[in-house]
Amino acid sequence: MVSHPNPGRPAGPLADLSVLELAGQGPGPFAGMLLADMGATVVKVDRVEQATAWNRDHVATAPMDRGKRSVAMNLRHPDSVAVVLGLVERSDVLIDPFRPGVVERLGIGPEPCLAANPALIFARMTGWGQEGPWAQRAGHDINYIALSGALDLLGEAGRAPQAPINVLGDFAGGGFLLAFGVICAAYEARTSGQGQVIDAAMVDGSALVMAPFISGSLRGSWGQRGTNFLDGAAHFYGVYRTADARYLSVGAIEPEFYAALLDGLGLDPEEMGPQWDRDRWPSNKKAVAAAVATRTLDEWSATFEGADACVCPVLTPAEAASHPHIGERGTFVDVEGIIQPGPAPRFSRTTTSIPAGPCFPGQHTDQVLADAGLTAVRIEDLRREGVVA
Repeated sequence: MVSHPNPGRPAGPLADLSVLELAGQGPGPFAGMLLADMGATVVKVDRVEQATAWNRDHVATAPMDRGKRSVAMNLRHPDSVAVVLGLVERSDVLIDPFRPGVVERLGIGPEPCLAANPALIFARMTGWGQEGPWAQRAGHDINYIALSGALDLLGEAGRAPQAPINVLGDFAGGGFLLAFGVICAAYEARTSGQGQVIDAAMVDGSALVMAPFISGSLRGSWGQRGTNFLDGAAHFYGVYRTADARYLSVGAIEPEFYAALLDGLGLDPEEMGPQWDRDRWPSNKKAVAAAVATRTLDEWSATFEGADACVCPVLTPAEAASHPHIGERGTFVDVEGIIQPGPAPRFSRTTTSIPAGPCFPGQHTDQVLADAGLTAVRIEDLRREGVVA
């Protein structure tokens, strides 16, 4: 476990990038966290009511708020427009997590923001996208991956589709997509000196993440959910229950790994038959399940230790955090007493630092506004008028 009580100045390949993040849920904050992890300076604009309601007796724990500063602002107040545009002038990126048209009604849409800062990257994150018949509809991760065709491919054969919590739409197809778009636009801006608007939609991103499988389904090479070798049909790729009610993951696709799997399980290759004989998969799956059920997870871990059989214990998050391999790599970090996955990937020269702890809503209001050139008198006026908190 890696700890870093005094993170100091942000490090990483994005140390010169300045991001203004309008507070939202899920993918927007996740994209902001990814950028902050890579060294970007991220200022989050929280709502005034969040700042006044927060219990400061408790420690801020949200991982997606780590490494950021927060200013609390009432974006519905007309005087907030000038304040936001002042922050925009000093930012490289603005993250907009709202439905299409919301920031335009607030007076801080792409047009005034790019007028204030022509080099600004205006990064918009929505479920359905900025255009299309469903652009204004409400939705959540499960809806976006349903419409994209991704959800239909997930789950067991003969059962309802199973959503993988909200990781596919919100995070893989949302936050990661938005952060990737920001980096692409920032790279292009190095030569053009011009900003642009990014339209990142979770319905697009979830389809993109599932590209090999959606494409395979459309051309007939990938079957219905639960009938393919990667989604539960094959006996050599799946999860099996052990004698102590734990689980063992098996991913022995290649012939040499499959041979090592059968050897470790004590199964006769002749009796199992050809690995890719799909007619034998159901019976072979029962044979593997019966074998795995005879020993505990620790016993199987010891059996396959050092063997190239693509067999691995299914660990709880707590167990993962203390695993020797995870520990040596520093995959999990201690951020002010809160254990969480650390920044990734790794860089040989522009190394990242352990993030600072999560911020409270409005924790850095005075500091952020002062950095933007506002005087103490003006900040107090804004606070008295209810523009900031």
